[in-house]
Amino acid sequence: MVSGPLTDADVAPWVASLGLPHLVDLHLHFLPDRMQQKVWAYFDEAAEHYGTPWPIQYRMSEEDRLDVLRKLNVGVFAPLVYPHKPGMGAWLTEWVLDFAARTPGAVPTATIYAEPGVTSYLGAALEAGARCVKAHVQVGGYDPRDPLLDQAWGMIADAGVPVVIHCGHGPAPGEFTGLDVFEEVLRRHPALTAVLAHAGMPEIGLALDLAQRYPRLHLDTTMVGVAFTAGMSPLPDDWLDRLAALPDRIVLGTDFPSIPYPYAEQLAAIAGWAQADDRLGEPFLRAVLHDNPSRLLRLGTSG
Repeated sequence: MVSGPLTDADVAPWVASLGLPHLVDLHLHFLPDRMQQKVWAYFDEAAEHYGTPWPIQYRMSEEDRLDVLRKLNVGVFAPLVYPHKPGMGAWLTEWVLDFAARTPGAVPTATIYAEPGVTSYLGAALEAGARCVKAHVQVGGYDPRDPLLDQAWGMIADAGVPVVIHCGHGPAPGEFTGLDVFEEVLRRHPALTAVLAHAGMPEIGLALDLAQRYPRLHLDTTMVGVAFTAGMSPLPDDWLDRLAALPDRIVLGTDFPSIPYPYAEQLAAIAGWAQADDRLGEPFLRAVLHDNPSRLLRLGTSG
């Protein structure tokens, strides 16, 4: 069993030692520069918002961030964007589709917001080849059960693309956060392929329960099991048993670049789970780091 990487410099050779061509990261972010700067400014005040400092590990230019991903051998990634108010969804989706078209390794994505016209820009994005959709209930402050979104959920389900949804209460609860709220969407759209961002933190146990009930529901690893979140969102006592029961439903996510620790730390956490249980091991690592997200993004055998 190959130990996890200690530093970012260890990541690329570690990935190669697993026999993988590269990593596939289903949950990281690229945003228009002005918006990115505002997001970082918000995290600079994290002690006020969340009760703990949140130093940005990769506060650098877009070009430099892409260079970091290349050095980490993140060969394919889903650049996720998200609006925080009405009127942003369409232009953010246009921006990220253009970003993906000009950026090697980036798959085309889209976003949604509970607003009139959401089906128009979502439909155009799916027609243009979007392979992943981002929904951020906490930041957006909208109800995922809003009738304005009902047709959009159906369109995503029919297209067979995954929606990465931040609907958990972490890092701070919102008016419409909670996995019980999103389950109402799943009941109405059982064919929806959904990925619970941050494994539904802090309700990780409930997220796993939902994954057992809904065969198209997945969990991503974003900020899961790292030291930064250990206190606010500890792993369930039966975490390894639950992973062993759902090895094809866990996918790599990291939240790069706005994480308060090196990228390698997330990979080391995942490697630690694999090492701790013989039912997991390297097959689990290869599935989480490459095969499962490749399948969701429909990358094919060469993805």
